Amino acid sequence: MTSNEVTDLLAALRDGTLSLDAVAQRFRDRSWPRTKPPAARTYLELAARAQQDPDPYVPGSFDDVAAAYHRGELSRVQYRTLAEAAAESIRAEDPGGSAGDGQAE
Repeated sequence: MTSNEVTDLLAALRDGTLSLDAVAQRFRDRSWPRTKPPAARTYLELAARAQQDPDPYVPGSFDDVAAAYHRGELSRVQYRTLAEAAAESIRAEDPGGSAGDGQAE
């Protein structure tokens, strides 16, 4: 895994350099890259997407948090706290005021 802001923050959380509250606040303050394409609008778009590979890993996205959780590096409480913080950031950036597609990255 390559280092980026998210993995650095998670490492600081694990080693006790930063608290969960401090990492969550940084998650609220940062901009999150979108990792999902917009929803398909036609049946042909939907069929074409069904033939595509799964979405690729995006460094610096919430993918890093999910991977850390699945490796057992984050507790459920830590994961939920960070997911909520990232979702707040995404909602704040969305002109409509919601994440739109339910993403938490």
